[in-house]
Amino acid sequence: MTIILQLLSLADLRTLAAARVPRHLTTSAAPGALPPAFVAQRALALIEAGKSPAWCATFVMLRLSDQMVVGACGFKDEPQDGQVEIGYGVSPDWRGQGIATDAVAELARIAFASGAVERVLAQIAPGNTASLRVVGKLGFQAGATVLDAEGDELVQWTLHKPA
Repeated sequence: MTIILQLLSLADLRTLAAARVPRHLTTSAAPGALPPAFVAQRALALIEAGKSPAWCATFVMLRLSDQMVVGACGFKDEPQDGQVEIGYGVSPDWRGQGIATDAVAELARIAFASGAVERVLAQIAPGNTASLRVVGKLGFQAGATVLDAEGDELVQWTLHKPA
């Protein structure tokens, strides 16, 4: 694995939700590696509603070689009916190096190890070739096409817990 996942603190989420960069990450985060404000805002709203930070907070992807933050990922909510949805993004400077694949594999491992998850869901725009390669490499299966809140088409990709 080229990266490790580190859960962001509530203080870091609050700073990111205000569209600012936490001071300790200003020199160690690649451009575009940190989650956008709306992701931190969603995470905080879920946590403040009493949901588990382990499922609702955001992880940063730390490159093992130098501890550089090269992306962010996480679960979008607590598992429901044995399923949890994930989201992820990698700095444009570090794409194409297997980082997203490593991060998604680690999220799936965490989810399946919890005992509460049988399926991991990733919703991906049909034109997002890089993300389609990631889920394809990891054995996700394409499902239904849905419309998100903005009216954009997304394909639901599902990874089932290994037997």
